[in-house]
Amino acid sequence: MNRMLLIGLASMIALPALAALKEGDTAPDFKTQASLAGKSFTFSLKGALKKGPVVVYFYPSAYTGGCNIQAHTFAVNSDKFAAAGATIIGVSLDSIARLNDFSADPQYCAGKFPTASDPDGAIAKSYELKVADPHPGVKDTRGVEIGHGFAERTTFVVTPDGKIAATIGGLAPADNVDKALTEVQQLAAAKDGAKKKPN
Repeated sequence: MNRMLLIGLASMIALPALAALKEGDTAPDFKTQASLAGKSFTFSLKGALKKGPVVVYFYPSAYTGGCNIQAHTFAVNSDKFAAAGATIIGVSLDSIARLNDFSADPQYCAGKFPTASDPDGAIAKSYELKVADPHPGVKDTRGVEIGHGFAERTTFVVTPDGKIAATIGGLAPADNVDKALTEVQQLAAAKDGAKKKPN
């Protein structure tokens, strides 16, 4: 990975998501092309929320150092998220072609969860995230030119009523995943506790 990419991604990772939507805000609905295990489909946040909480995680780019770690960490913990009733969706400015590769790659997403394409950054901006312009000539960890802009690394835990339960930014990639898992497990515990209370 070249120096310009490292500097650009490091600056986006280091900044906390101060401008991002906060806990209690309504999560903007979105529908876009996504990929699961190398196959594209239309992902709808509204549709996914019918099944339970959704972890919407924005990341700079597929096949870059921190994003590779984050995707792998989500993949190895995907059963724990599912046990808490949560759906995971990664969102980046990558094209659907790049995401078809990334979503199926056994080292990263490994077919465990989908990744969605936000090619013009409109979804990221609707969540009030910073979107950096593309850097011509910057290559990913495979040596392939990236050619798109970068959204800041921020994760939102969205409850079935469409509200943001947690905004997670300013953490290292693996820590971001761990915090998201803690949040959805707490939601599941609270839901179970409510069910057990006598009328």
